[in-house]
Amino acid sequence: MSTQPSNDPGSASEAIAAVVPTRSALGRTLWIALGWFCVALGAIGVALPIMPTVPFLIVAAWAFGKGSERWRNWLWSHPLFGTYLRVWHRYGVIPPRAKALAVVALSGSLVLMWLIGIPAYAIAAAAAIMAAIILYILSRPSRPPADAPDEDRYP
Repeated sequence: MSTQPSNDPGSASEAIAAVVPTRSALGRTLWIALGWFCVALGAIGVALPIMPTVPFLIVAAWAFGKGSERWRNWLWSHPLFGTYLRVWHRYGVIPPRAKALAVVALSGSLVLMWLIGIPAYAIAAAAAIMAAIILYILSRPSRPPADAPDEDRYP
């Protein structure tokens, strides 16, 4: 069975795949700790516009998949966090606010590099990489398709 959720835009339970957790107790504990750390950062991102949400939730789902099927299922089924994960996984959606914040943060990073005196060639290399990232982010849809199920609508 696949360790990735289904691409079928059905119910949340269809997005939850069987997971083979790490075998050692210490390994599982570390993966679960990383998952909860990322969930906390994602929760902060819901409340604060300067923090992203979805990237942290994706890492949390991955870490929980390594450490605990129970916690991974909880995250995928969560009324708020699960929605962000499902719409990213099913439709590749990046919400408009997240797109704007990403562009501002990446652009601000370039300004900061210039202000602290990073060499021009390093700024140019970073700018090229950041431009590619910005183009990718802006190319993603901003909302799920109109025919998406209600569970795939942001609260």
